[in-house]
Amino acid sequence: MEMSKNTQLGAIIIVGLILIGGIFGGVHVYNQKEAEISALIVEKTNANHMIQKKDSVVNDMENTFNEIEANLKFIKEKRNQVSLVQSEGGKNRKQLLVEDVKLMDSMLAESEKKIAELEGKLKNSGMNLKAVEARIKALNETIESQNTEIAALKKEIEGKNANLAELGTKVQKLNTDIQTQADTINYKQKQIIDKTDKLNTAHFVLGTFKKLKEEGILSREGSILGVGGGKAIQGNFDSKHFTEVDIRKTKTIPLNAKKVVVISEHPSSSYKLVEEKGMIAYLEIENPEEFWRISKYAVIQIK
Repeated sequence: MEMSKNTQLGAIIIVGLILIGGIFGGVHVYNQKEAEISALIVEKTNANHMIQKKDSVVNDMENTFNEIEANLKFIKEKRNQVSLVQSEGGKNRKQLLVEDVKLMDSMLAESEKKIAELEGKLKNSGMNLKAVEARIKALNETIESQNTEIAALKKEIEGKNANLAELGTKVQKLNTDIQTQADTINYKQKQIIDKTDKLNTAHFVLGTFKKLKEEGILSREGSILGVGGGKAIQGNFDSKHFTEVDIRKTKTIPLNAKKVVVISEHPSSSYKLVEEKGMIAYLEIENPEEFWRISKYAVIQIK
C-alpha cells in the first residue's frame, strides 16, 4: 500500500515537471515571436522614414529645379529683348541693355549656386537618383551655354562703352544746363511774384484818437502826424500797429463803431461805410485800385 502511494507521488511529480517544462517552452516561443514582431515594426518604421526622407529631398529638389528653370527661361527671353535693343539703337535702350546683361549675369550666378546646393543635397541624402543627376547635368550645360552667350554680349557692349560714356557726359551737361535754366526761371518767377505781392500789399489801422495818438500815428484829432494840413502818414511810424492785407482779396474792413472818420486820403467814390443795426459795421472797398492809389496805408478813427 505504501508502495502504491510512492508510485502515485512519483507520477504526480513527473507530470508536474512536464507541465512546468511546457509552460517555460511556451513562454520562450512567445518571447521569440514578440521579438520578431518588434524587429519587423522597427524595420517598417525605418523604411517609412527613408521613404519620407526621399520624398522630402525629391520635393525640395523639384522646387529648386523649378526656380532654376524659371530663371533660365527669363534669361532667354531677356536675350531676345537685348537683340531687339541692339537693332533699334538709342541711348536709353543701350543703357537698358547694360542693365539687362548685368541682371542676366546675376541670375546665372544664382542658378549656379542653386545647382551646387542641389548636388550637395543629393550627396548628403545618400540616395542614388539617376534622373536627378541627369537633370542637374542638363542644367549645368544650359548655364554654360548661357554664360558663353552673355560673355559675347558683354564683349559687344564694351565696344560701345566709349560712345555711351561720351553720350552720357553730354546728357549730364544738358541736364545741368536745363536745371540751371530752370533755377533761373524759378528765381525770376519768384521775384515777379514777390514784387506783385508787394505791389498788392496794403495796411490799415483803426482805433480811437487816444489809441492812435499813443501809437504815434495821429498828432491831433482828425489829422495825421507829419503832414502840412495833417493829411499824410508820418514817415517813421511803427508798422507793427497796422494790419497787412492783400488788395486783391480784401473787399471790406470791419469797424463796428458808432462814428467813423477815414483820416488817410482815399477817393470817396472808391468806398462806402455800411451801417447795420444802428452801427457802422464795415468799410466796403468798391474800387480797390482807386481806393489804394494815393496811399497804401489806411488810417481810420472810430468813436
